[in-house]
Formats: sequence, structure tokens, C-alpha cells
Amino acid sequence: MTTPMIDRRSFLSLSGSAAIAAFLPGQAFADARTDTPLRGLSAFGELKYPVDFTHFEYASPDAPKGGTFTFGPPNWLFNQSPRTFNTLNSFSNKGDAPPRMELCFDSLMTSALDEPDAIYGLVAESVTISHDRNSFTFKLRPEARFSDGTPLTADDVAFTYLTFKEKGHPDLLLGLNELKDAVAEDAQTLRLTFSGKHSARAILDAATMPILSKAWYADHDFSASTLEPPPGSGPYKVGRFSPAQFIEYERNADYWARDLAVNRGLNHFDRIRIEFYRDRQPEFEAFKKGELDWRWESSSKFWATEYNFPAIQEKKVVKRTFPREKRPSMQSWAVNQRRERFRDPRVREAIALCFDFEWTNKNLFYDIYKRSQSCFGGSDFEARGKPSADELAILERYRGRVPEAIFGEVVTMPVSDGSGRDRKLFRRAIELMTEAGFKRENGRFSDKDGRPFDLELLTDSEGFIRIYNPFVQNLRSIGFNASVRLVDPVQYQARTLNFDFDMMGMAVMMVATPTQDSLSTMFSSRSAGIPGTRNYPGTADPVIDALVEEVGKARSRAELVPVLQVLDRLLRLRRDWIPNWTSANHLVAYWDRFGFKEPKPDYGFPIETLWWVDEEKARALGKA
Repeated sequence: MTTPMIDRRSFLSLSGSAAIAAFLPGQAFADARTDTPLRGLSAFGELKYPVDFTHFEYASPDAPKGGTFTFGPPNWLFNQSPRTFNTLNSFSNKGDAPPRMELCFDSLMTSALDEPDAIYGLVAESVTISHDRNSFTFKLRPEARFSDGTPLTADDVAFTYLTFKEKGHPDLLLGLNELKDAVAEDAQTLRLTFSGKHSARAILDAATMPILSKAWYADHDFSASTLEPPPGSGPYKVGRFSPAQFIEYERNADYWARDLAVNRGLNHFDRIRIEFYRDRQPEFEAFKKGELDWRWESSSKFWATEYNFPAIQEKKVVKRTFPREKRPSMQSWAVNQRRERFRDPRVREAIALCFDFEWTNKNLFYDIYKRSQSCFGGSDFEARGKPSADELAILERYRGRVPEAIFGEVVTMPVSDGSGRDRKLFRRAIELMTEAGFKRENGRFSDKDGRPFDLELLTDSEGFIRIYNPFVQNLRSIGFNASVRLVDPVQYQARTLNFDFDMMGMAVMMVATPTQDSLSTMFSSRSAGIPGTRNYPGTADPVIDALVEEVGKARSRAELVPVLQVLDRLLRLRRDWIPNWTSANHLVAYWDRFGFKEPKPDYGFPIETLWWVDEEKARALGKA
């Protein structure tokens, strides 16, 4: 299953200028002042930090700099892969890039990790919203520089947006669908103009996109896979690397923004090293030997049975949990409706009935997990019970265009008898397949032309085979010609990129306040046919499109919540995604040589930018 992705608005968090106007108390983005330079933007409500703040509360300005942090990333962006890499171009749709390339690039604005929906100036010291709210004028900091020493100007930013809109990874270009122009008015002034059809909060995603060097790409093909690192403007730059084996990011001693207020207390390590392993067993063995410093454990079996090695017993390695971020998350299987046999929702429901979570949790997960139910799990956006009055008001606008069942109890995954082969659920699955027009002869489903119903569950991790096999056996027992296909990371990336699969798994953590653009890449019709989007099921429903547009029009959190709850109801009723399991905590182990501030921030957990080497602890471990 694909590991959770971190969104582009939650990674870096740097400061805006103290000389620029803030929001008025309680002011939402829809009511933000126009024709006035603003130091930050918030979707709903005022900015948390005052004009004269010195650093974010979760940062550690007194922590020492230095040392190396080595790990395998638990999350990634764009075309990145945690298992291998063959390009350093992280912003196109070609090749497999290493995670954390985004550390090398700054953006116009960036998020704080303890606010759900606010962004502050970074490369831009201010943004001015036009009276018609279609244009955003950014004033850039004159001191901004790329890692090669060249100035970062408005020409670079304009080039970046126009390039992303034409050739960027779908996660980038979809967010710029309504961008009409990006113009450098002078070296430090950039104007972004939207069509008027854009979501009111589209700028929150657009303003956090990485900035590229126009001069460098004048001699380099943006779309090409390349192992030549482009100059960035971020706190790190590419150091040593060996494709598919490791990459090191070196802290840039000349980083132009190192003295910005909220950059104090972040980016402590001199070197961040990522090691690549094809599967979790060799990665775990490397961690036990101290070749990796930190591990986000994704296997309940490992967590329950394997953390008994000497370093644990000697208290050299710490095993503990950290609370999950306060952001909506989803862990599910996608069933690919681009293939005709999966288009009937009764087929997808029948498939879901064959996964016995209760048996799996007891026998394979050591009762560590809970059943996942929602596309927005762990948040206020998760639908529960029958529709509220606010939800019903929205649903009435779509009556006749949505199934009547949506007006009743929300769809939940079935609770089995825990036997691993619940005959009641199996009988219902067979009934659904028959209703969908598939024959069952000699215990096998076939279509009207006699072709067997093939169902291949794709994975790139051997660790999931033990989980998937009982599920597949249940599918086979009622008539599916089901199988598991284990492929290498490169093939997996290529097949998921081009939607070449029957069924695959994904876990994703969304932004704390979902926007129209961030939802479009997963749920909208326009993303269904674009290779590289996260719309793995091929969802293409005009009502879902309309609801995603309503998300963009919400003027307050009170308006946003019921729209997302209705969207959740419809997605669950359609069974585009089959929820499987989830956890309320991160399962983490690390060699005890680090310092960090607690509690962790609520909306992000980038330990590589928050933690530091504690020299006293490191000496005690012999790792100084």
C-alpha cells in the first residue's frame, strides 16, 4: 500500500515580514482586505502569529546545528518514490525522484505546522489582493537567492508557474487550471491573474509551489529525467548520491533565508541522508544495526514482535507513539473503474464484503489497528449517522441526481463474525455480483461472453502479501479469479502512474482544510484521465465535481464542513475507495541521540527539520 503522502503546504514553515498588515481578528480569507499588502493569508480566521513574532512555537532556536540524520521517508510528493530513484526532477511526471527534493526549493509563501489553514510570506514578503479578487500581487524579498548565488526574481517565479501549468506534475498543474497569467512587473513584483472561475482559496495552494530557476532551465529540458541537480533556493541542496541507493541533502551554509524570524529553530542537521530499500525487512535490519537513525513503523507485526533486539533492551533505541496529525486521512483500496467490469458499484461492494477486518486485525495486526471508514477520517469532515440539517439542505439540491440511499445512514464497512470466512457476507457478495449481471457457474463468476472475472491486487511490498493473501482467498472462494501481483518499485510507479491495475492501495493525509484544487486531484472528473493524479479509481461523477466546486465557494468553516460531509457520504456510497484500516498514532522507533520539542505540532511531523543531535546522548551511544 502506498505510504501516506505529505502535502506541499505542510513541509517548510518560514516567516513573513513584520512590516506588513495582518488580518483583522476573526477575519476570513473571503473577507480579507484588498489593495493592501498582507503578510499572510488564512482560509478561515486570523493568523495565529502577530506581526512581531520571533519564531514558531514548535521551533527550537537554541538547539545546536550539526550532524547527520539518516532515515527512510514515510511520505512523499509528486513523482517521488521511497524505494528507488532515477531522476532528480521531482516536478514532472517522468521517472522516480527521491523524497525531500522539496527541501531544496522555497516558495512564495509557506505554512505554519501549528495552524490548519494559514500561510505566511517566504520568498514574498507580502501579497496584495485585487479588488475583484482575481489577481494577487506579490512583493518579493530582494535578498532571495538560488544555491548557485544568482538572484531569485519575479521572472523566475513567473516562469515557474507558466511551466507548471503547461508541463508540471498533475499535483501542480491541476492547481493552476484557472491561472490565466503570471507576469513579472519588475524584478521584485509578481502578479498572478486567475480567470474568475477559480476557487476563492486557490491561491493558498498556488502560493506554496516550489520556485525554479529560469536561467537554468533555459539550457535544460524541464520534462527530462536527469541526475543533474537544479539550483534551488531552499535550506538544503543536493550532495552526494547514488541512484536507487542513497541521497544526501546538505544544509546550505549560504541559505538566503536562514535569519528570517520563523526560520530560527528549524533545519538543524548538517546533512539529511535517505537510504533506499526495496522492502521493509532489509530496511528494518539496517535500523537494528544503527545504519538508520529513525523508523516510522508501518507493519503491525514488526511493531508487536520484532522490537526486542539488544539495542531496545539496552535502551539505546526508543520505541514510542506520537499522536497523528489533526488532518483528514484515508487508507483504502482503489478499484479501477476505467476497466468496465468494475464500473457497477455493486461489484465494488461485493469486493469490499470479502475483506474480513475483524479476523485480520486479530490474527495479523495484533489488534493494533481500527477499521477505516471515511475518505476524511479523523476529522470533522467525516460523515456520521444520518445527514444533519445542513447536509440535507445541500443534498436536496441534488435530489434525483444521487441515489436515494444517501438520505439515510452513511455507508460503513461491514462487521464480520471474525471467522475469516463470514458466510453471511459471502452470500450477500454473491447476490450483488448476480444483480450486476455476472453469472456464477462452477463456483466462478463470468461475464455475458463467458470471460472470467479477473481481479489482480497490485503491490510493491512483500510485507503486504501476508495481509492480502487471505483477502484474495476469500475473493476466490466466492468466484473471483483473484490474485496478488508483487512488482518492483519502478514497475509499480509506472503502472500506478498510468492506471495500469485492477486494484491498489493508498494511504493519504490531506491538508487540514481541504481546498477545491487539493480535492480535484483525487476525486474530480478532470483528474480521472490525467496520468499521475491520485484519482486512482477513475472517479468521474458530475455531482462529485459540483460538490468539489462548492468546497471552493465555502466562506467559513461552518459552510465547509457539511459540504465535505456530503462529499464523504457520496464517495462511500459509490465505493470508489474501499476503506481498510487505520491507526490513531504514529508508531516510531529511533536511536536515542536526538533532542526535540514536545508536544509535536498538530499539522505536520517533519522530524528531519524539527529534531537535532543531542551531543551528550550521542556520546553515550558512541555516535557523536
